[in-house]
Amino acid sequence: MAFTPPNSGETLRAIGNIKDLPIALQRALNPSNDFEIVSVPNSGDWLAEHFEPGQSFDNFISIRPAKPDRYRNKIYLLPLGDFIDGQSPCLEKLKAYTTAYFMMDTNILPVLRINGSKLTSRRNPYTRNRQILTHDVLILLKKRKPLDAFCVLAITMEDLYPDPSWNFVFGQASPQDGVGVFSFARYDPVFYGEKRRKNSQGVLLRRSCKVLAHETGHMFSLAHCIYFQCLMNGSNHLQESDARPFSLCPVCLRKLQFGIGFDAVDRYQKLLDFYKRVGFENEAGWVSKRLKWILN
Repeated sequence: MAFTPPNSGETLRAIGNIKDLPIALQRALNPSNDFEIVSVPNSGDWLAEHFEPGQSFDNFISIRPAKPDRYRNKIYLLPLGDFIDGQSPCLEKLKAYTTAYFMMDTNILPVLRINGSKLTSRRNPYTRNRQILTHDVLILLKKRKPLDAFCVLAITMEDLYPDPSWNFVFGQASPQDGVGVFSFARYDPVFYGEKRRKNSQGVLLRRSCKVLAHETGHMFSLAHCIYFQCLMNGSNHLQESDARPFSLCPVCLRKLQFGIGFDAVDRYQKLLDFYKRVGFENEAGWVSKRLKWILN
């Protein structure tokens, strides 16, 4: 069945009743003119090939979403294998972005060396690159999950595969266990035999931040978004992933705010500081505009 984009009434119903919320939060959840309704997908795009029923805020509440509590309130990033300077996204920047995006303490665990780890690996028959079996990583993460962890995300520059019959996978998660593993390998032009250009590090950081925030969003029970152009849109290919914005739409922002309880204005201000610091000029401009509208 072909996907039909929602109309404005459907998107407002998906956000839910916000009249009893604090004024600043009401304005943060009002789309105004800052969010575009999701468009008709092209052939090969996620919504052209996957049925997504949509998850409104009311739907989200009904499933009793995963939430941090007084005991499990930290996000942990576990580097799997090497993160070489100039060839990988900066771990400290990924940590800073995760902290700002989710307004939660984020810690980096010691690097897990692949050699000697007993993780199943293979050589991809097409690329000849080493790949790590995601199932083994998820089992390992569950065993090593710190007691105060809301979730643990293994991040890696190694390619991944979920099953011998699959060519590759960008990542895999077990939200019910609060663990996931995600690869940045295919976001590096070198993976495809191309040369790194002057802006390659910036591109790799952008892509890595985006996929890290998207996949971490799933840990908080956020499903793929079908309402607005949103970080939580599904993606079938790199071009579609690059086209996703960094921002959460009002539907998904309300879900995350409900789960974590952050101040939406404070979150936007911290994201603005990060975007300025790393040179994400378009994102900094968008957040500045959004803040002005909320605080007007």
